[in-house]
Amino acid sequence: MSASALFPRHLAVLLLAFLACSFAGNHIAARIAFDHQAGVLLAILCRSGVTLLVLSALLLWQRQALQLPPRVWRWQLLLGVLIALQSFALYSAVARVPVALALLVANTFPILLALLTWALGGPAPTQRSAWLMGLILLGLLFALDVPARLNASESVGADWLLGMGLAFCAACAFTCALWVTENKLSRLRGTLRSMLTMLIVFNCAALAGSLDLVPGGLSLPTAALGWYGLGALALLYGLGFTLLFVCMPRLDMARNAPVMNVEPVATLLLGWLILGQTLSHMQMLGGAIVVCGIVLLTYRKHA
Repeated sequence: MSASALFPRHLAVLLLAFLACSFAGNHIAARIAFDHQAGVLLAILCRSGVTLLVLSALLLWQRQALQLPPRVWRWQLLLGVLIALQSFALYSAVARVPVALALLVANTFPILLALLTWALGGPAPTQRSAWLMGLILLGLLFALDVPARLNASESVGADWLLGMGLAFCAACAFTCALWVTENKLSRLRGTLRSMLTMLIVFNCAALAGSLDLVPGGLSLPTAALGWYGLGALALLYGLGFTLLFVCMPRLDMARNAPVMNVEPVATLLLGWLILGQTLSHMQMLGGAIVVCGIVLLTYRKHA
């Protein structure tokens, strides 16, 4: 795309920051819904259903063909299943631990993607990347308050361990999804790929709910605030996801993508303002190290 077709840099940065805040708000709204007994699968159905409707309408408006080459279908199906797993794992983590911590762990996917690419025959991480990966992991130790937990007399709670494990599983699933997208589905139009992905996610959640694979997964909220949370998460995710893919060709993502890493920071602020979730000074320092490391890891110099 020509430079004249791109948004001005300041506008692209502001839009990406807004999208990051929308995704952060989606997780805060999800925690509100879960605190009022809403099921994780129900949240995924609401989120993917609204996004699916918007993307389907966009495809119809653009009159895009829905045909896929036969060999592409299996990779598209795998992508949808991976995003469904990522959605379930991350929402399950958000339901158990402070939202900002779940997002920090889940946002380690750039490290995992670099290692996965290397393991599958791609270029090895540079020395700079290796140092930044170590810095991110060090920041995570402090963000998760690992030193204090090791020195504490009481044992770490099962919910905390499960929540951190689920957040890491979300990072792993998203890493695999990014690898599939970049290496097997890069020629597929973004809107079509996203619509099919949401269709598969919706059907996976519906199937899991109908088979009762997740006890309480389709539980309805027990209070009006829970319903508001469900509505807000569907609206914020659908808005953010759709705007991202509609505007992506004009956002110069190769240059501006690191702006999206403000999501954990926005989550921390919203978690404090709305949910009353607080972190210690050491945890906030660790979180800042993680975010800075991820920004530097994903940043690429341009002329």
